[in-house]
Amino acid sequence: MERLLHYVWKHKILPLKPLITEDGQTVEVIDPGLYNHNQGPDFFNAKIRLAGTVWAGNVEVHLRSSDWYRHSHESDPAYNSVILHVVGEIDGEVRTQEGKALPQVRLDIPESIVQSYEELCRTEDYPRCHRIISSISSIKVHQWMDALLVERLKERSELVAARAERTGGDWERATFVTLSRSFGFGLNGDAFERWAMRIPLSAAGKHRDDLFQIEALFLGMAGLIEDVKAVKSEQEVALLQQEFAFLKHKFGLGDAMERADWRFLRTRPSNFPSMRILQIAELYHSGRAQMSSLLEAKSVEELQTCLTIKGMTAASRRLLIINTVVPLLFAYGRHTSNEDICQRAIRLLETLPAENNYILRQWQDCGLKVTTAADSQALIQLKRQYCDRTDCLRCRFGYEYLKGNK
Repeated sequence: MERLLHYVWKHKILPLKPLITEDGQTVEVIDPGLYNHNQGPDFFNAKIRLAGTVWAGNVEVHLRSSDWYRHSHESDPAYNSVILHVVGEIDGEVRTQEGKALPQVRLDIPESIVQSYEELCRTEDYPRCHRIISSISSIKVHQWMDALLVERLKERSELVAARAERTGGDWERATFVTLSRSFGFGLNGDAFERWAMRIPLSAAGKHRDDLFQIEALFLGMAGLIEDVKAVKSEQEVALLQQEFAFLKHKFGLGDAMERADWRFLRTRPSNFPSMRILQIAELYHSGRAQMSSLLEAKSVEELQTCLTIKGMTAASRRLLIINTVVPLLFAYGRHTSNEDICQRAIRLLETLPAENNYILRQWQDCGLKVTTAADSQALIQLKRQYCDRTDCLRCRFGYEYLKGNK
């Protein structure tokens, strides 16, 4: 319920009657302040008029006054700047670390808001707010979708940046790791990332012009040479094992992964990790999937060409662009403060058709238009970061749902 108090204060869903402090002073909310997601007071830089005097400072929100002491705010100097304590129930006086008694105001949550919020939290339908989606203006929908897309790109680009940092700022290696992870297509993503981090690209680069040696190195470090018997003869498999033993000794390579590290259950043979590693080897051998090549590609068509390899469907290449190239470009654009590269990443998503999965079909059934990969990526972000967490109070669709029922 405290989250709902935060929501009501943030959006100034205030009662029609005046707000009165416990000692009878009138409070006018000029600006509720900026919501703080980190430690410290809940709202920064708020502005209120208290008994005719304008005050600027921070606001703390609690379910009860006593929560001030339960959270030890009375001994924390960070809360000396609080100008107002907003609560659902006043059950005592509160003082700051400096000993100042704070004005407190009891904030009533409209019953209709409570009922609508409980309805959102209680329903098992997805999306929970389905019945009001078609009534939201297209401008508001697009604004929220745009914000969700940027939010998702930032999250995914931070993962890429973290890989670059782990490799000492080596963006070429970060590209290889990110690309490899995408070849896991969810099921084996973590395993592919661990595998890619084991591959010594400096050593592999010395044999890049020989596909057979690259296959031996890549499959050997994955512990999957035996698994390519479906596409390689017994003699070729034996030669691969022999070549890997030579390369492992030559470069002093560490331990390879085990077959048990990979997941094969409910996976078609064409999607087996061993088959995907052969495709990565072909891409690496061709040199078309290097960071420089991806940066130079100006269109989806050029990227499709870069990622064209045997056994890779056009649909799979589109997923690689969405899950690898776009986050890479966005991350590199942020790293280099190059807004053009970031915008190019967004344009790629706006050019590609939307993915086709049950999440998107459910939103479409509600009347939401989903036409591009930018739309689908935004809605995936919405489901994972808001709907799945029942975080309707941070969602603009949730806001419209509650606002329409207050």
